[in-house]
Amino acid sequence: MELSALQQRVQAAYAEVSENLEQNTALQLVQQDGHLAVELRAVPAHPESEQLADLRAQLTACLPQVDVAALLLEVEAFTDFTSAFTHVADGQPATADLPLSVCAVLLAQACNVGLKTVARADVPALTPARLLWVQQHYLRVETLTAANARLVDAQAQLPLAQAWGGGDVASADGLRFVVPVRTVHAGWNRKYFPGQRGVTYYNFTSDQFTGFHGIVIPGTLRDSLFILAGLLEQQTSLDPREIMADTHGYSDVVFGLFALLGYRFSPRLADLSDQRFWRLRKEDDYGPLNALGRHMVNAQLIHDHWEDMLRLAGSLKLGKVKATAVMRTLQRASTLSGLGRAVAEFGRLEKTLYLLAYVQDEAYRRRILVQLNRGEGRHAAARAVFHGKKGELRQRYREGMEDQLGALGLVVNALVLWNTRYLQRALKQWQETHGAVDPADIGRLSPLLHEHVNMLGRYDFNLPARIAAGELRPLRDPASWEERLAKFP
Repeated sequence: MELSALQQRVQAAYAEVSENLEQNTALQLVQQDGHLAVELRAVPAHPESEQLADLRAQLTACLPQVDVAALLLEVEAFTDFTSAFTHVADGQPATADLPLSVCAVLLAQACNVGLKTVARADVPALTPARLLWVQQHYLRVETLTAANARLVDAQAQLPLAQAWGGGDVASADGLRFVVPVRTVHAGWNRKYFPGQRGVTYYNFTSDQFTGFHGIVIPGTLRDSLFILAGLLEQQTSLDPREIMADTHGYSDVVFGLFALLGYRFSPRLADLSDQRFWRLRKEDDYGPLNALGRHMVNAQLIHDHWEDMLRLAGSLKLGKVKATAVMRTLQRASTLSGLGRAVAEFGRLEKTLYLLAYVQDEAYRRRILVQLNRGEGRHAAARAVFHGKKGELRQRYREGMEDQLGALGLVVNALVLWNTRYLQRALKQWQETHGAVDPADIGRLSPLLHEHVNMLGRYDFNLPARIAAGELRPLRDPASWEERLAKFP
């Protein structure tokens, strides 16, 4: 029954692409090594109107200038995210000024500047001994994950964030860090770490610009081993149903498991002309695409293992087995079990459906590109935050790497949340004076801004009482700001 329904979906997808071949000017059928293949023109750049450029510039100029330390304290004031940091030993009494100490430790880790840079001997909550004690007893994967979830959930409640997306779409990509110290938890890669070792921080970005999960990977192991873990192990209120990734996140097994779990996998494949298009039945006629879909899947193998595949999906969904362990087992190319081969065969059909949708729908391709660009923009913001020690990660142990990069993800989320709140206020002020704004233009705004945030050399953890009480800072006047800039040579 399931195979019959899948066969009909594949047949309909081939038919739709065939019927629209003449109108689809971006798609070309070419002969490659004696076989039919597809070539696809790149998605053209989306033009930016003068209205959007002006809106973006004016709203950006309205953002108050702020030190990163004060920004973190302000976000703490309206989210109480530091209450998620509990002592490693249960039942410990509450510590005075713990939020201040936690914010200082998070900033030191995220900016890669060390505790000495943020310590203050005259402030009890900021003494070197106190900060070291808080780092050792409060910062760990569990507390960082819980605190980060509060920021992601707070962002999801903001109307402006909801205009960017509903939290049901995400992207996954790796952020690479050189590790110049000796450790078994880093690996070689000529492309990303020439002559050195490094790690990959594989992180997941929602369509609301928040990072909802991250995994530290030694070296540059294939992303497809970890991509499912981000969806199944994240602990926020978001429920992503579709995920975008680059070529490294792709495999037939990934397509199969995503479909079994009810997710949609939408990668950006770099080698489209080399991709295979599959079919279930030899006698199916796909018209001009008949030679394209020349590869046969093993339908019998899928049929024989269907119940096992459903049980595997259920175990993953319920957390009975770890996604990374399953991916490692199923993707051992030389020793695939019958179940692994069945999932891969099923994934080939799902990949074919994806490829046919991809070559057919420019809007779909653009949507993938937009979300991947959000992830890349988030990486750029993370690089700006993680500026200390030449941006190199100098932790020797995996736990230290996870804690430091988890702190980095949390601080970037705090930056995104802070920017979204102030952009939302500035947008409201703009609409009151200039009238309605095109929703499409609002959808192209971004909270991944950091030019107005001072991250270098000064870490003042004083927060005005009115800001701590929940008030927003006054917006800057773009006109006067431009006039001041004009006076500089």
